[in-house]
Amino acid sequence: MSALTVTGLTKAFGTTPVLAGVDLHVPAGRLTALLGPSGCGKTTLLRLVAGFDDPDSGTVALDDRVVAGAGRGVPARRRGIGFVPQEGGLFPHLSVAGNVAFGLPRRLRTDRGRVRELLALVGLDAGLADRSPHQLSGGQQQRVALARALAPEPALVLLDEPFSSLDAGLREETRRAVVAALTAAGATAVLVTHDQAEALSTADQVAVLRDGRLVQLTDPRTLYRRPADLDVAAFVGESVVLDAEIRDGSAHCVLGALPVTGSVADGPARVLLRPEQLRLGPPLGAGARARVREVDFYGHDSRVWLALPDGGTVTARLEGAELPAVGQEVTIEVAGAALTFPATGRAARAVVAGPAV
Repeated sequence: MSALTVTGLTKAFGTTPVLAGVDLHVPAGRLTALLGPSGCGKTTLLRLVAGFDDPDSGTVALDDRVVAGAGRGVPARRRGIGFVPQEGGLFPHLSVAGNVAFGLPRRLRTDRGRVRELLALVGLDAGLADRSPHQLSGGQQQRVALARALAPEPALVLLDEPFSSLDAGLREETRRAVVAALTAAGATAVLVTHDQAEALSTADQVAVLRDGRLVQLTDPRTLYRRPADLDVAAFVGESVVLDAEIRDGSAHCVLGALPVTGSVADGPARVLLRPEQLRLGPPLGAGARARVREVDFYGHDSRVWLALPDGGTVTARLEGAELPAVGQEVTIEVAGAALTFPATGRAARAVVAGPAV
């Protein structure tokens, strides 16, 4: 497997810029997730790496081999890159074995032993080899597609939202099987996704794209705990963002005086908390007063919407079966420190809620 290095990559379609100078390094044998909202350039970047489109400028290299840019353009079929599309892309007229064997060199396409090895690698029973794709579940089809992509032992494997069409239970099971197969193969891989939880739980590092630019590249824990800016924070999980005044090393806001991470200059700021940092107590307890506006129960935990005296709203994520009732008066205490960001943009009295993590 090879490392992937993208340098200064740009791409526009007509007068519409899609990528604006993307730099990205994917270490050999590691899985990187490309995360971002629809239209941010994720799939375009994947297609440029695969060789399905040509960049306007910049380079794509596998180890020291430049495959795109700098006056060079290696055709997609010669790049040694495996590709798993969103719907799997299996050939309906071929059996499972035929689909997997298609990825092998011609001299090995009749090697049933190698096909069985590849099916086992992705967690599929060899008894499925003679079935047609339509006889498989969606998750099984995606695993077959991965086996086909891994068959020629590519330098890099690209996965374009391979789990998005699966239901929640099957998506989790398939994701685990695919990650296990990639790890067992020692594969270098890039996973395109708009699912924050999927990126955080799957990848060794996450690259966040926004408006055609790479805004943060780091490991999942750092991304969640130390987002580069408020937009990244709001996109990666749920965030409570409040206006504050920094004085003597603390952030003074509607939730009280909060400790902050690092050394912060005095003055106006915006503070970031994660909903799981909010702890609820009795009405006469210590902390800021609030009223329970709504409770969303998810089984493993719950989201509690809290109305503040100033008219703003924040959310808390609570574990356990004992939950406050709607309309109940509570107090809010904050566990841990808040992150601070410049006081720019409109006032942030309400929660900035990203998708649940």
